[in-house]
Amino acid sequence: MDDTLEDFLQRQSNLEPIKYTYSEIKKMTNNFKEKLGEGGYGTVFKGKLRSGPFAAVKMMANTVASDKEFVSEVATIGRIHHVNVVQLVGFCIEGSKRALIYEYMPNSSLDKYVFQQDGTVSLSYKKMFEISLQVARGIDYLHRGCHMQILHFDIKPHNILLDENFNPKISDFGLAKLYSTDDSAVTLTAARGTIGYMAPELFYKNIGRVSHKADIYSFGMLLMEMAGRRRTLNPFADHVSQIYFPSWIYNQFNIGNDLEMRDAAEEEEI
Repeated sequence: MDDTLEDFLQRQSNLEPIKYTYSEIKKMTNNFKEKLGEGGYGTVFKGKLRSGPFAAVKMMANTVASDKEFVSEVATIGRIHHVNVVQLVGFCIEGSKRALIYEYMPNSSLDKYVFQQDGTVSLSYKKMFEISLQVARGIDYLHRGCHMQILHFDIKPHNILLDENFNPKISDFGLAKLYSTDDSAVTLTAARGTIGYMAPELFYKNIGRVSHKADIYSFGMLLMEMAGRRRTLNPFADHVSQIYFPSWIYNQFNIGNDLEMRDAAEEEEI
């Protein structure tokens, strides 16, 4: 696997990210002093580049799945630039060590503001609208603005990062898949994504061919969460019909209940 990764990266002559050594990664993160977050594929630390700016350093777990995500990230966002897509600054591959270095996003991820966690400011619906519009532009760029079509397959609040001005950038391309602009769909052999955001066609036993509409469905779920300030999945709900947000909305509509958004109403009055 190490040889395969190294060969792959050497063949990508048009890759712009910088290749760092592991010792440079340790120095950059001050020996991994400040942890920003942790996920299934690795841990993210805060670092500082020699040129001055801060960076987010993702140390990948040593697994085959992590290696696949590593290659997917470098191959996908290593060669594209858009104001609403997070920038990959560099990478490290040294022995069993794998690291991805991204631009640092000081306001963390969108989920902290949609679901209002302690210590976070409340974003107005006007700002939420601006964020949703910019995310849509980022997705459109992935689908139609590159030399290859890029399906993200994991659009959700956790993967929308916010810069110092709360401008959103799409991140985490570990599940992404590239295909020719001449193809209208791509063949998948296994489901990929996060429950609650995955399009229905990804649940089928024989998935077959999937189009860019899978990302559009996920974006729709994201919009409903942003509008309702409610998760698409609620595992603590009393009834099964309340677990899945679209089902809950349908049931409320069916019995004639209004779906009032108090924060939005208060903003209109102001």
